[in-house]
Amino acid sequence: MRSITAYTDYKSPYAYLAKDLTYALERDLAVHVEWLPYVLDIPSYLGSARVDAEGRVLEENRNAHQWRRVRYSYMDCRRQARKRGLVIRGPQKIWDSTLAAAGMLFAKQAGDAVLRRYHDSVFERFWKRELNIEDAAVIGSILAEAGADTALFARQAPALRNEVSAISRAAEERGVFGVPSFIVDGELFWGSEHLPDIRAILAA
Repeated sequence: MRSITAYTDYKSPYAYLAKDLTYALERDLAVHVEWLPYVLDIPSYLGSARVDAEGRVLEENRNAHQWRRVRYSYMDCRRQARKRGLVIRGPQKIWDSTLAAAGMLFAKQAGDAVLRRYHDSVFERFWKRELNIEDAAVIGSILAEAGADTALFARQAPALRNEVSAISRAAEERGVFGVPSFIVDGELFWGSEHLPDIRAILAA
């Protein structure tokens, strides 16, 4: 079976919007999607900020240009999400998604069905502001719901966190700089707008 690589990060709204569209490639074509984490370093290019539940800025390290980009990005993502009945609420801080990515690697070990249930739950709940992706107990509970062994995850989590970092660095060596990113036949595509092209390549 043909395989493509999909890099994702739970704290990216664009990655969330690409998830179901990527599933559709597996559903419609004879292809396997190899999901891998790429943890974004958002402060390095968009600065950082923390806001309250009403959106009032409590702390910030972001210039005016970065604020315009961030506000537009969330407006654009919410616009697309509404078309599909999805909820995207801007996060109140920049989260460290390494632990959730470690959970993704662990879910992969348990099989595609577990991975998909975990993937769906983390994305949906995080973007509804219902999930603390930095809390090991919370990630463990999502894995349990998905059908994975929470106790085993707790033992493997430190090594999996290291593996997430290694995968992210290896991705950068392949040219990856953002998510969602896809590698098809050695060629890199960034952004879900390329999924129709990817579909055409795979169909051919």
